[in-house]
Amino acid sequence: MIGMIMFIVALFMLMVGFPVAFTFGGVALFFGVFAEGMDLFAFMPFRIWSVMQNKVLMAVPLFIFMGVVLQRTRLAEQLLTSMGRLFGSLPGGLAISTILVGALLAASTGVVGASVVAMGLISLPVMLAHNYDKRLSTGTICASGTLGQIVPPSIILIILGDVIGLPVGDLFRAAVWPGVALIVFYIVYILILTRLKPEMAPAMPEDPTRSRKQEIGSALLAIIPPLALIVVVLGSIFTGIATPTESSALGGVGAVVLAIIYRQFSFQMVWDASKDTVKVTAMVFAILIGATAFSMVFSYTGGDYLLEDWLHMLPGGEWGFIILAMLVILILGFFIDFVEISFIIVPILAPIAEAMGINMLWFAILIAMNLQTSFLTPPFGFALFYLKGVAPPEVRTMDIYRGIVPFILIQILVLALIVVFPGLFGMSATN
Repeated sequence: MIGMIMFIVALFMLMVGFPVAFTFGGVALFFGVFAEGMDLFAFMPFRIWSVMQNKVLMAVPLFIFMGVVLQRTRLAEQLLTSMGRLFGSLPGGLAISTILVGALLAASTGVVGASVVAMGLISLPVMLAHNYDKRLSTGTICASGTLGQIVPPSIILIILGDVIGLPVGDLFRAAVWPGVALIVFYIVYILILTRLKPEMAPAMPEDPTRSRKQEIGSALLAIIPPLALIVVVLGSIFTGIATPTESSALGGVGAVVLAIIYRQFSFQMVWDASKDTVKVTAMVFAILIGATAFSMVFSYTGGDYLLEDWLHMLPGGEWGFIILAMLVILILGFFIDFVEISFIIVPILAPIAEAMGINMLWFAILIAMNLQTSFLTPPFGFALFYLKGVAPPEVRTMDIYRGIVPFILIQILVLALIVVFPGLFGMSATN
């Protein structure tokens, strides 16, 4: 029972606000010494060394660097302006353009914070100026900003590939159709809502100084550079030309080239982007090392066997396990970050799923879809905090909380469709 007690203690400490990496490491040290003595931690240097030697994890800082550089090139501003003009004459057109831009930013940067902040600064004032409902505006921005969690190249897919032991390229390919489905469902929801309540998202008046041909041309000019980067990064992976780690290096170079194209390049910009990259990467790897210590002690104290026996006794067999696992991850997402869930919860659930004969690629995509929701669920949804930090004073926190509810329900609906009909998304539930 020591393993289960330390698991509960760690969750409690995370929920009350203790730093994640130190919580995992400190709880592991206390319970490890109590159960086995200091000799247990003689294995820790070897575990840390294996983490540092992992070539798959090299893609994490490179993709983060790519995203930070693109965030500084005013890419989002030009995309939103052009797409807004293209779809603005439709009821809900600004919201639709925000979702499409969010999808493009997700596929070219994968950094949720950068996407939400950029669209909050650029798109939200425009939507409010055109009398868009505050709840619809904020919900659309938060939901589209989190698409980077499921649309490749996604940091969470790289982490899950390492934790579960799956090729990252296979995860990227498998995530394409679920990501597309989510985008389509968002757009359909906005079209239905604006059809029923057009006053929530009125159409923008057309600009008499610009022809339709000019608007389409400017939109294409804004879309082509990030689209080219997406083709280079994902195309090199899907065709087998490059590994995900190699393609992340291509993405970093491509982001610098786009900075030159947008005339935003400077050595100071590269220096600042590199510092931001180091900060985020250090956070991820500190959590990983703490989680490695935690999982080692949890295993040595028999917590994994106890949990496995309990999960095998669930009614419904594999489906009972899937439903419970998704429910646990969804609930934990209200309180703790996707990185902690990936490094602590997933290593416990993955061996059980594999022993039950569940297709691990399908299981990983279910987890990634579920973890995306953690960015939206209050009280600790990070996308909500990002948007509130840049929103005008008239936008209240409660407006944001109420605005994201329909999008959370849409995400749960798409997750349920992947569970029930995996074949629609090119996957199988069993091996």
